[in-house]
Amino acid sequence: MYILKMLSEKPMYAYEIKRALKERFGFTVATITVYMVLYKMTREGLVEKVPVEGDSRRQYYKSTKRGLDTLREGLKFLEKTLKTLSLP
Repeated sequence: MYILKMLSEKPMYAYEIKRALKERFGFTVATITVYMVLYKMTREGLVEKVPVEGDSRRQYYKSTKRGLDTLREGLKFLEKTLKTLSLP
């Protein structure tokens, strides 16, 4: 969900995603892990590769419509879960 959220805001490349995870959410992941997640998400149609003008060295990714729908569903699930866990 973290990666889908970031890619819904702007196209990003793998190392940029790794840095952003550390800065925004406070945890470090291996670069290979980011690549593996992007590969799986691409296969599932949640993200897609996009060309970025002026930077042909890097492979950028962005959320697809299916990815955005999945993100929305995930956020609804989290909200519902948090409500059931809240204190009286």
